[in-house]
Amino acid sequence: MVFGLLAAGLALAMQEVIGAFAGWISILTGRQFRVGDRIQMCGVRGDVLDITPLRTRILESGSSSDPESWIRGRQYTGRVVSLSNRFVFTAPVFNSSTVLDHLWEELTLPVPYEADWHLAERILCEEAESISSTVEARRAIEQMRRRYPVADAEVDPRVFVRATPNWVELSARFVVPVRAARQVKDQVTRRVLDRFADSGIRVASVTQDITIHPPQATETVAVAPGDRR
Repeated sequence: MVFGLLAAGLALAMQEVIGAFAGWISILTGRQFRVGDRIQMCGVRGDVLDITPLRTRILESGSSSDPESWIRGRQYTGRVVSLSNRFVFTAPVFNSSTVLDHLWEELTLPVPYEADWHLAERILCEEAESISSTVEARRAIEQMRRRYPVADAEVDPRVFVRATPNWVELSARFVVPVRAARQVKDQVTRRVLDRFADSGIRVASVTQDITIHPPQATETVAVAPGDRR
């Protein structure tokens, strides 16, 4: 029985090793990613440091959408994560840099209905145009279309308007380099907020203004005993 358990354990271990080695072959031949690419696999995001026959090492980066990440942006956390190569067969692999090396980013701001949302839209559009890497992204897309049968993508900055029950939602869409996304969004956010403040446009929020009117004081008249007034 002991030998049977050992044999089963050895078979399981060999299955993991064979799967990892097959994944390594798939990575190399399928060009799924290479050293230096920014990828996401099995929930881990970051830059590929090393690809060995059994494991891929990734320098982890943070995420604004992952509640477990203490880095709220696409910047390094300092941790190196090792993943088995067999996961390329069982989990999707997102590669952000192998073809385009650019990302579409959005800055969304709510504006009150009573504010001049047309001016706010113009401010957002101007700042998005000043910060967007449109020319570089268009060149990368043209190179990608020579290799892959994909439709032409819109890379020009644009502001989308959406009406909600509480405010006008403005979303500026623009293109940024993969490894500079957080810095670029920080810059454009600061500029937009400063221009909003200079123009008297405030950003809407879910807070409520409540005005409390104190009860009116009533006049008290003292009446002397015997006074029939």
